[in-house]
Amino acid sequence: MPAPNAGTGASRKRAGKAAQKHSPESSLDTSRQLGDAAARGAAPEAPRRGSALRPSRAGRTSPRPARPPVVIIGAGRLGGALGLALNATGWPVRMHSRAEEGRLRAEALGLKTATPEDLRRARLVLLCVPDAEVPRVAEELATTLPRSVAFVHTAGALSLDALGPPRGRALGSFHPLCAVSSARDSLAGHTAAISTRSRALRDVLRHMAVDVGLDTLEVPEGHRAAYHAGAVMSAGLMVALADAAVAALGAAGIDPKDALRALLPLMRSALRGMEARGLAGGLTGPIVRGDAGVVAAHLAALPDDVAPIYRLLSRRALKLASERLRPESRAALEQRLR
Repeated sequence: MPAPNAGTGASRKRAGKAAQKHSPESSLDTSRQLGDAAARGAAPEAPRRGSALRPSRAGRTSPRPARPPVVIIGAGRLGGALGLALNATGWPVRMHSRAEEGRLRAEALGLKTATPEDLRRARLVLLCVPDAEVPRVAEELATTLPRSVAFVHTAGALSLDALGPPRGRALGSFHPLCAVSSARDSLAGHTAAISTRSRALRDVLRHMAVDVGLDTLEVPEGHRAAYHAGAVMSAGLMVALADAAVAALGAAGIDPKDALRALLPLMRSALRGMEARGLAGGLTGPIVRGDAGVVAAHLAALPDDVAPIYRLLSRRALKLASERLRPESRAALEQRLR
């Protein structure tokens, strides 16, 4: 007597095909459909029913895309952080670096390095290389990898044009808004700016962000420079601002290490206030109090290279606090800050 769940040879063959269709390796195998639409500059049509890259439609619940094989080009700080985060959440990820140093870094992180076969079987290649290298690396990869492999750069300031013409390939960008100073930094709790003309690739990038613990933000292609400038101001230039504040305390005879140790908790408290009460509500200091005399004393005491920074930021603070100040206080501050 046959087993109760045994099927015919035909049914087993259909089941095998269905399993293959849903396997991670076939997750981005809508490449011809994706690529032809990308080449036209249009969003691709929805893949066939059952594809792991089926775009979501308004008013309809769509299953999450499968986790396609990913190869990360570059084993630096961001590449390593993404590799660790994706690996920890079950994504089939490999690291690729031409330099022996990069391969050793990947191995030290416990990440597997990509073989030539891994590159060919990948469905998503993340370019975690310096901005200036993105066009060259993308052009080189385009000559060796099939168009079924989507190219995604991680540069905040670059548009999709940096990846070259689509030529039937899905292109995208995935820029984590996180100051990554070590490959072991967690990305969770931050935001990733994504951009792509492919609805299917967008679903995969969103899935990747959710798994890593990132919110997503879509940035218009024509305004990436302004977006990235704002990101730099809130991260790298905030460090430069802290350096200016340490220099101000230095003018009072305070050791730089002691100054930084004292200022960091103050900076964190300002961020907490801004998070809780917004920009204007989180503003503190002499500007919001309308104390022009204190502002004048600050400007007189600051080093010559720090005073202009203080003046410029105080003008910005005055715009934020303007509605909370009496007209005479606002006029006195404007006079001091000219």
